[in-house]
Amino acid sequence: MNRNQPHPFSITESASVMPLYHAAGRAMRRSEKDVASELVRRLAEAGFEAYFVGGCVRDMLMGQEPLDHDIATAARPDQVAKLFSHVVPVGAQFGVVLVVEKGHAFQVATFRADLEYRDGRKPSGVRFSSAREDVLRRDFTVNGLLYDPLRGKLLDFVGGEEDIGRRVIRTIGDPVARFTEDKLRLLRAVRFSSTLGFGIEEGTLAAVRALAPEITVVSAERIRDEIVKMLIGPRAGRGLELLDRARLLEVLLPEVHAMKGVAQPPGCHPEGDVFAHTTQMLDALVEPSVVLAFAALLHDVGKPRTISITDRIHFQRHQTVGAEIAREICARLRFPNHLRDRIAACVENHMVFLDVKRMKESTIKRLMGRPTFPDELELHRVDCLASDHDLSAWEFLRGRVEAYRREDLRPRPLVSGHDLIVIGYPEGPLLGRILKALEEEQLENRVTTRDEAIRWIKSHFNGDTLCN
Repeated sequence: MNRNQPHPFSITESASVMPLYHAAGRAMRRSEKDVASELVRRLAEAGFEAYFVGGCVRDMLMGQEPLDHDIATAARPDQVAKLFSHVVPVGAQFGVVLVVEKGHAFQVATFRADLEYRDGRKPSGVRFSSAREDVLRRDFTVNGLLYDPLRGKLLDFVGGEEDIGRRVIRTIGDPVARFTEDKLRLLRAVRFSSTLGFGIEEGTLAAVRALAPEITVVSAERIRDEIVKMLIGPRAGRGLELLDRARLLEVLLPEVHAMKGVAQPPGCHPEGDVFAHTTQMLDALVEPSVVLAFAALLHDVGKPRTISITDRIHFQRHQTVGAEIAREICARLRFPNHLRDRIAACVENHMVFLDVKRMKESTIKRLMGRPTFPDELELHRVDCLASDHDLSAWEFLRGRVEAYRREDLRPRPLVSGHDLIVIGYPEGPLLGRILKALEEEQLENRVTTRDEAIRWIKSHFNGDTLCN
């Protein structure tokens, strides 16, 4: 049988599925699973076919905890609305509603077949159909499984159970047709391969590579969300390598693609070029924030533009250049401003950690008082792990974290600008210089009270600066 053709209808009886389901169920939030099963029961009692569908079924078969439970049913949106008290029509024209029940929200979708795709992003419409047709319109076989929690039966029209066992990502039907319908699926193939640790079937990967330039028809927000899911998930470094193999990296992130082949000093970077270093950093991350994941991806993105070779390889100001590039990339991907700022700050500051042992206490406290410090510290750790393994600066700062745990790293000012004017200092830039200098004294613990602060100011900014 051609593996890209729809799989014959089959039902896997509960004997093969239920042990796996119960094993996963013990680790799940039982209440959510139970509520989802109750929704299926109420739909079935009303005469409507209904199943768990998609990723939750895949995760259960893999012994993992599903993040959510989606339901596919023969009931139409108006019929679903009559059965449940709180229904939100998030996409009723496409047969999709949100049912909120006992504190949980479930996507409930009517079995449907997609009408013509005209823009490579979404169908022009849908027609309601059968369970089998609903599965055949989906993207990958591992996401095309249905499960009946009431009878303990798996419905597999596409060979998804076998592909989960073989650990392979394969489109349902012809890969070119699937990717042409929705170009985001090109990126989703890489993301699922990365996060699940699966390979990509040869024909599916070939289609991704051939159609990669067409990913640009997808909105920046949808592209961003897929890249985020890949980078904050497991095996993110492998995901970056897959993006490159799939020819998507050069289209979506040409600045990152440019890191390939950029040599580094072998003494500091025995791991290889900038791209290899970055992939190893990503693989070393453990459940990172979005800021940390993108900072790791982009921390050396300035190196291709700043490389110079004299007696050795240099990357002068690569962190500053990299921060600007990071801002451009984040803007292109429509990141909110506050995330752009934090990612760029991590990129720009990632080299300062090399000098922490020579810093004054006030400088260290300012470093640790930055809102991005936790992400920056972890970025430094994985940067070291992916290069020379020298963690001495990280260990030094970890000690400071413990020492300053109860100390205010951002001390409240002992005096204000208004106080300085009352004392007799003129309005203007001088006030800022005085307050900044005073903060330095506070951070060094040389000034701790208001009276000490005023005496210090008068002794260091003498009467010549006072108003007459």
